[in-house]
Amino acid sequence: MPAETDSLDALLEQACAAIAAADSLPALALVRAAYLGRKGSVAARLRGLGALAEPERLRQGKLANQAKERIEQAVAERKAALEAQVRDRALGEDRLDPTLPGAAPPVGGLHPITRVMRDMVGFFTSMGFAIEEGPEVDTEYNNFEALNIGPDHPARDEQDTLYVEGGRLLRTHTSTVQIRTMTGRTPPFRFIAPGRVYRHDLSPRHSPMFHQIEGFLVDDRVNFGDLKGVLFAFARFLMGDAVRLRFRANHFPFTEPSGEVDYGCLLCDGKGCATCSLSGWIEWGGCGMIHPRVLTRCGIDPGRWQGFAFGMSLDRTAMLRWGLPQMRHLFEGDLRVLEQI
Repeated sequence: MPAETDSLDALLEQACAAIAAADSLPALALVRAAYLGRKGSVAARLRGLGALAEPERLRQGKLANQAKERIEQAVAERKAALEAQVRDRALGEDRLDPTLPGAAPPVGGLHPITRVMRDMVGFFTSMGFAIEEGPEVDTEYNNFEALNIGPDHPARDEQDTLYVEGGRLLRTHTSTVQIRTMTGRTPPFRFIAPGRVYRHDLSPRHSPMFHQIEGFLVDDRVNFGDLKGVLFAFARFLMGDAVRLRFRANHFPFTEPSGEVDYGCLLCDGKGCATCSLSGWIEWGGCGMIHPRVLTRCGIDPGRWQGFAFGMSLDRTAMLRWGLPQMRHLFEGDLRVLEQI
């Protein structure tokens, strides 16, 4: 019978070695099944006890059960050790180190319209232009009459202008600042006036609120060539030396002569696309020499002083500067677009 005992001791030693070698919980489960499962080594040993005489069967059964208990105990101890390793590893990976700097939240940026406006203001102030602002709710006189826009002009219809109570209106252009600034001042002077303007326009291609910048200069020797030089320098500053400008004759009641300024489409390089309506050019703004009647209404002698004025859309400038195909992308708040800018 000692051979049976030696065999059982060898089995116990082999089981303990396999349990100690298990390096994970799944591996330990396989070792336990190999020794303590229904088809395991200990179960096979217990099934073979039926052929023994009763005294020996009882003794061998007791020894087999003791071996089974020792294996169960070894498995439990190894399982606890492996679980502790897993727990320590998880705690080590997720542990917060208070000495490390905190995670910085996402940083926002200036809106493209604000950036363009600041760039424009910076350019013109470097050329000696002062900055002027005016109210967005203004009088009909400042918005129309002082700018030589008569009472029968279609721009004064409610289809184009947003009127409010008290005979006032939401300004349709920043030219109202021109009237407020020139009145009561003696030339020479030069100003720019950036700001929001409003028009009763529900077209899907336009917005009832948009941004403009107005610029004007009055001196005793000013001509259209000076105006073109300023606009060419301005365009190169904003869009690079390769930008192309063209001037077209037009009519505005507050300038004479008047012109329209276009620049070559930056999206298609002048070849024609949907943004420029296949023309290769995009309208930028209006310009011209200040009408003598406007100077007179501001108390300035047009026989001695001359001046030029220009105005353009900040929104359209921002759209083309960053290669956006549609102006609405600037105002939809889509971070996928704004983060690229």
